[in-house]
Amino acid sequence: MNSEIVLRDPKPGDMGWVIEQHGRIYAQEYGWNWEFEALVAGICADFVKNFQPEWERCWIAEKDGRRVGSVFVVKQEPGVAKLRMLILTPEARGLGLGARLTDEAIAFARSKGYKKMVLWTNSILIAARSIYEKRGFELIQTEAYEGFGKDLVSETWELML
Repeated sequence: MNSEIVLRDPKPGDMGWVIEQHGRIYAQEYGWNWEFEALVAGICADFVKNFQPEWERCWIAEKDGRRVGSVFVVKQEPGVAKLRMLILTPEARGLGLGARLTDEAIAFARSKGYKKMVLWTNSILIAARSIYEKRGFELIQTEAYEGFGKDLVSETWELML
């Protein structure tokens, strides 16, 4: 039986889920510490407190009524949207959902008249980087840093809309 994946707006409890998924998945898969969960919690809190519905959006992906993914678009500055917190649970990987969520975010940014979309990621996140690259994002900056209990390389990507 094929399960339909539904993308919906956030409801109460979803931000806590997004934070928990980031904390748990990145700890399990990359050995990151709770500093990353705190970063995500701050991003979620800022999104809710400063939400500008005419410029910003969050999608929660559900499969069989269970949350399996999310992505956010936030206004970084006039004309510039930022893609944030793309995540999929392990059960949702390989279904094209990461691409679908990213495509939704890009389409939303274009529909709102943004001229550019940017994002920040890490070099070890190969699957996400592949999604971004296939959609025309270009890597514009890298920087080695120590964060979340690991030595990492941050990446800034941009897409002209």
